[in-house]
Amino acid sequence: MKKAGFLVLLWLVSVHSYAQDALFGVDSSRTTNHGLIINANFSGDIPAADMAKRFGDDFRIGGAITYKTKKNWIFGAKCDFIVGNKIKEDSLMINIKDKYSGPFNGKLVELINNNGNRVGVPVYERGYMIALQAGKIINFNKEHPDDGLMLLTSAGFIQHKINIYNSNKDVPALWGDMLKGYDRLTNGWFIEQYAGYCYFAKNKLLNFNIGLDAMLGFTKDRRDYLFDVMRTDNKQRYDVLFGIRAGWMIPIFRHSSEEISFE
Repeated sequence: MKKAGFLVLLWLVSVHSYAQDALFGVDSSRTTNHGLIINANFSGDIPAADMAKRFGDDFRIGGAITYKTKKNWIFGAKCDFIVGNKIKEDSLMINIKDKYSGPFNGKLVELINNNGNRVGVPVYERGYMIALQAGKIINFNKEHPDDGLMLLTSAGFIQHKINIYNSNKDVPALWGDMLKGYDRLTNGWFIEQYAGYCYFAKNKLLNFNIGLDAMLGFTKDRRDYLFDVMRTDNKQRYDVLFGIRAGWMIPIFRHSSEEISFE
């Protein structure tokens, strides 16, 4: 996954000059723009450290609002939602399973409901990240001053848990506050580094960034007691995500004439 990300990044840089000249022509009079950028992001992540002990690969989808200065400095805020469907906690709900329950496959836990029937309860990874961002676009082509290597640092709050989907509410041990003894609610602070290629097209539609990011979270379990393992879990966690991120940008730039334009 990491190798594929590097190859995509190198390919985009290599075709940038050709694409600008061949498709849209070169405009040597273009100057650096400044203004707001609305960004829709999608990323695929590989977990590491404590995150990998609990979850499999996940996805993030979210958005950001940033401000780009004439010097290509970037400041703003972002929010990502974390979505995954692979849980690695083998002991999850082991205290309410019976000896005939099938092995936990990371997606369903077999339990007995109110009617004495065996049901599969789906489990998912869910979470979110909120952060402030700051960084810079390093330009390598004066004829396209808004494009280049985007470096961003984000710092903020992360929370994740195991979402236990007892939709029919037919398993008494998973009603209401009882769920809190199983969901592994975890949160804390994080820092994230992103490096990617940023491109603003002259056709005013194909504005994007793509690159690699790495997140380190300093988190703790926030539940008082875990019913299935019959203990608390308040040790310091180090949650790590390595990802490939792509984003579609809507710039609202203010040119030197002070007229606002949607790029």
